[in-house]
Amino acid sequence: MQFIRNYIHKSSASAAICRTISTTVPEIRIYEVGPRDGLQNESKFVPTEIKTELIHKLANAGIKNIESASFVSPKWVKQMSDGSEVMKSIKRVQGVNYPVLIPNLKGYETAKGCNIEEIAIFPAGSEGFSQKNLNCSVEEGLKRFKLVADQAVKDGIRVRGYVSCILGCPYDGPISPKAIAKITEELFAMGCYEVSLGDTIGVGTAGSVRKLMREVLSVTTPDNIALHFHDTYGQGLSNLLAGLEFGIRTVDSSISGLGGCPYARGASGNLATEDLVYFLYGLGVNTNVDLVKLIEAGRYISNFLAKPTESRVNRAIGDKIKNCEDIVKMAACTL
Repeated sequence: MQFIRNYIHKSSASAAICRTISTTVPEIRIYEVGPRDGLQNESKFVPTEIKTELIHKLANAGIKNIESASFVSPKWVKQMSDGSEVMKSIKRVQGVNYPVLIPNLKGYETAKGCNIEEIAIFPAGSEGFSQKNLNCSVEEGLKRFKLVADQAVKDGIRVRGYVSCILGCPYDGPISPKAIAKITEELFAMGCYEVSLGDTIGVGTAGSVRKLMREVLSVTTPDNIALHFHDTYGQGLSNLLAGLEFGIRTVDSSISGLGGCPYARGASGNLATEDLVYFLYGLGVNTNVDLVKLIEAGRYISNFLAKPTESRVNRAIGDKIKNCEDIVKMAACTL
């Protein structure tokens, strides 16, 4: 009985937090990673023109941050081998940010020729994953990325940091929140304006997210942190809500729930952008995103890949509702 009373108390508190989120926060910043993180693990090669059209559709739907390409070696990730062509083919929209992923100085120098404004660097949160993904220790990876960050800051290019495997690693198991906080702090010291914390294998729960947030927010503030959840265990949205309780205002997501990692076997796709937007509609949070157009973008890339969308919202709505305002009312349960 005491457990039930505690549960009701916590549920009431969570409801109050949700009301606070919807009434005091005018906007959540959505950082779309589908064209890069979403596609990198696809076995079917996606031609440059399909990638650029997907980026155009995302921008047309109102997405303002679209991670568009990666400059890793084609030897390791063939899907991203046309990064330069993608960046040169995009019809850029004013006010839209088109960041790229950078592994080292060589990749950075190549990307510089593509009129980039923002890069992302990506140390691992565990030794096992660092060895598999970067072929070096966590410490050595941070040293390599510092060389990239130093040059980008010098060139006036924004730097975003990723930390992978923040809650669990396919090789090392559970990860210490203190270790993630330390890496986060080092990334800010390099000049990163924001650090995105990624649950690469999707093992996190709301409880483990809260523990991590308490530790990470001892070294920075919520406005400097983004959350990046994979939905392997169906916990993406509940984990996000736990993060929003701490004041996090930037969320990574992937169109149609695309994603996965070649070095994290069993990891499923990212939190679907369509599901995220519908969820935020329900909280009354402004997204400035047209979900009807977003669903069209998801169907476009899913049709090309000849696979069903991983977005539950996309599957449920499909082409049945043509007016975005009708979806907003449905999500918010308003007449």
